[in-house]
Amino acid sequence: MQVFAFNLSPFRFNLSAYLTVWPFNKKTTIAASGTLAGATDHHSHILPGVDDGVETMNEALRILATYETLGIKELWLTPHIMEDIPNTPQKLKARFDELKAAYTGNITLHLAAEYMIDNNLRKLLNDNKALLPIGDGGKHILVETSYYNAPIRMNETLQQIKSMGYFPLLAHPERYMYLDNDEYLKLHNEGVKFQLNLASLAGGYGTTVKKRALWLLSNGLYSVAGSDLHCEEAIEFITKSGLSRQNIEEVKRLLQNRI
Repeated sequence: MQVFAFNLSPFRFNLSAYLTVWPFNKKTTIAASGTLAGATDHHSHILPGVDDGVETMNEALRILATYETLGIKELWLTPHIMEDIPNTPQKLKARFDELKAAYTGNITLHLAAEYMIDNNLRKLLNDNKALLPIGDGGKHILVETSYYNAPIRMNETLQQIKSMGYFPLLAHPERYMYLDNDEYLKLHNEGVKFQLNLASLAGGYGTTVKKRALWLLSNGLYSVAGSDLHCEEAIEFITKSGLSRQNIEEVKRLLQNRI
């Protein structure tokens, strides 16, 4: 049985196994390399008290203060919307306004959502309900699926998203065990964009997910990257884990990208 470093709901980390950077393996860290300077984080659960992520306004403000020291310039807050967490745009916008009123720093904050491909999303699409898109111009919808099984009518739902004028942005595709390399390429060629979780490269979800992330990264299949941050402790895990210098450069490119 594979043991994951993450407790998925909410994310809490076992840091000790991952924070060592060996001096002779030509690795550096995200923090030491300055990769986050000017970066855009396209996936986070920092909007407090709305899902399985950050719980309090104070924790959210501490995270934003740390993000400032790392040089992050833009942040997308992407709380879950799914059958089990039936958030609405109205509720999330109200909480977003509260965070903006409390935050006095210089990071540009944006609100979107991470939609599970489930009956709730299909209902929203069929009823032509307002969505919370991500990216400049609001042209993308951040979506996720179960980690082990493809959702019912997945391709139909992705096509429906595109028919409404959006591009699907698939969150952390490296974590979906039901996809293989050919299926990744097929989705990419059909116009589905991919978002990398930084913690996947650091081994936070296990070695299999890390290998998948490295394959997707080396084949240029990612469009953007994000932290998928759910708690304050995760920042140290992500920024201090060692990556090869080549991977650091590729990650830096993704963090500078905008969609």
